[in-house]
Amino acid sequence: MSKVLIIGAGGVGTVVAHKVAQHPEVFTEIMIASRTQSKCDAIVKAIGNPAIKTAKVDADNVDELVALFNSFKPEIVINVALPYQDLTIMEACLKSGVNYLDTANYEPKDVAHFEYSWQWAYKKRFEDAGLTAILGCGFDPGVSGVYTAYAAKHHFDEIQYLDIVDCNAGNHHKAFATNFNPEINIREITQNGRYYENGQWVTTRPLEFHKPLTYPNIGPRDSYLLYHEELESLVKNFPTIKRARFWMTFGQEYLTHLRVIQDIGMASIEPINYNGMEIVPLQFLKAVLPNPQDLGENYEGETSIGCRIRGIKDGKERTYYVYNNCSHQAAYKETGMQGVSYTTGVPAMIGAMMFLKGLWKRPGVWNVEEFDPDPFMEELNKNGLPWHEVFDGDLEL
Repeated sequence: MSKVLIIGAGGVGTVVAHKVAQHPEVFTEIMIASRTQSKCDAIVKAIGNPAIKTAKVDADNVDELVALFNSFKPEIVINVALPYQDLTIMEACLKSGVNYLDTANYEPKDVAHFEYSWQWAYKKRFEDAGLTAILGCGFDPGVSGVYTAYAAKHHFDEIQYLDIVDCNAGNHHKAFATNFNPEINIREITQNGRYYENGQWVTTRPLEFHKPLTYPNIGPRDSYLLYHEELESLVKNFPTIKRARFWMTFGQEYLTHLRVIQDIGMASIEPINYNGMEIVPLQFLKAVLPNPQDLGENYEGETSIGCRIRGIKDGKERTYYVYNNCSHQAAYKETGMQGVSYTTGVPAMIGAMMFLKGLWKRPGVWNVEEFDPDPFMEELNKNGLPWHEVFDGDLEL
């Protein structure tokens, strides 16, 4: 029996549940758990599968998680809750003998900083327990790492330069909205940038460097250098890399709103006293911004995410660009969610499928690029995220 438990009932969790339900040959029993029971019930109703179980759980509470895991007895937990909750869910998995998968690395709630060290520290404990933990199995991180592993396996003897490029050319017709959890999104892009070059990490000011990059079927978009977690694992697992960077597009209207939010203190994560109550400005802002789950219906355009790689093959320099374009409207028609949730949720389902098929099953804690990329790449084409390749083109970087 291949039971799967999905923790998180936001936009990404909704997509994961939709895609998991499409593969009863792999996922024989499904449970969705969240702090909010009504969200779980809404997903089950949207999918139209009353056999899917639901549960209310506090993902910050290890004991509650353990009780749920021991009751349902899943073979793997797909964690699409908040990054703050990664460690409590991993602890509960170890106590219950359950395998683990997530889409974003751990981030402390009181510090806008993320790195893999906290989760990599669990490696021996998962090994000793005979359990597998798969880290960062969304799109970026996730597919970006699988793309890199696929390139290394098939197209390069030595990868030297890696640029991950993420463009959202969609229009949701809102003055300002984030495409995933506003608190996480704003924390991510307002902190210092960072990239890897010649064995060292170089720190930049937030969004200090930008340049226009041309995206397939979209055209040129101003792209900003920022830090993203998969860079940390990719330079570790592919030591021939001389430089690794991450670029993301932002429109000027978005950046103007973001600058005002910062200038008036609404991006702060430091608690303040308001009428005798302690509130965090960024959490309050999250409560008044549009819910990312509600953007899909009127969302037009598409995303384009990929890896631009330069290196050596058979003694000669080669460039390689592998990418996916995802339509917001196509994603909405299939799952009721917009393309950013779709591109994160589909890979999470595929990663769990890889584990349950025994293809990505290895005791310990692993990033996705440490597994065989080929079966994962095959499933991307089958599950709504087809990929395309450009050989020896102009990478613009």
